[in-house]
Amino acid sequence: MAFKDHFSGHARAYAQYRPDYPPELYAYLATLVSRHECALDCATGNGQAALGLARHFERVVATDGSVAQLKNAQPHPRVRYVANLAECLAVRDHSIDVITVAQAAHWFDHARFYPEVQRVLHPDGVLALWTYGLASLTPALDEGVRDFYANVVKDYWPPERRHVEAAYRTLPFPLRELTPPPLQLRLQWDLDTLVGYVGTWSATQRYAQALGVDPLPALRRRLEPHWGPPGELRPVAWPMHLRVGRPITRK
Repeated sequence: MAFKDHFSGHARAYAQYRPDYPPELYAYLATLVSRHECALDCATGNGQAALGLARHFERVVATDGSVAQLKNAQPHPRVRYVANLAECLAVRDHSIDVITVAQAAHWFDHARFYPEVQRVLHPDGVLALWTYGLASLTPALDEGVRDFYANVVKDYWPPERRHVEAAYRTLPFPLRELTPPPLQLRLQWDLDTLVGYVGTWSATQRYAQALGVDPLPALRRRLEPHWGPPGELRPVAWPMHLRVGRPITRK
């Protein structure tokens, strides 16, 4: 089956600039299951979520269709990285306590993915999908980033981006859904890191490839007057949108 790979070409930048998720997220997921033997992180990318799961589970299988992404993943004694698609998991039936998909479920073939979830999850297990939208800094900085998002690279977003904009509520979710706590992703970034992060957007990469022009220098010039010293750290926050559910028991 076709693999929608928007990130292999800049896997190193992805590993450097994509934000980590809050420890509270993994602690919450661990409270939902009675077993903590094995977690599965699908579309792991550079392994951010896999490393978070490793604090709570004896083993973590972290899969991705991109070998380039996996080569940039951080090793961990409890994490095994596997080149594998989420729609065809090389995992035993009912062997997984928690499945996670971080900022990637909108790329999946859902008609193939969810039968695999049903197959590999332990009956007491949970699936967690999460996404996050645009960051919040200050009104002036937010205006610059949002204009870049909505106008400069607007035509280069893949159609699946609509699911992120809808906070994943438009994704199919054929599980018994739970109500997670509100969570935010909060970091301290300098200007270089923010611009580098925007450079990992699939639309930014597609814009540069299509037009032969890097749009990031112009974005940086727009943000610089509102940042202060470029090395100054500023708080950056993203609201997280989380969907969690258990397998539906078939009678």
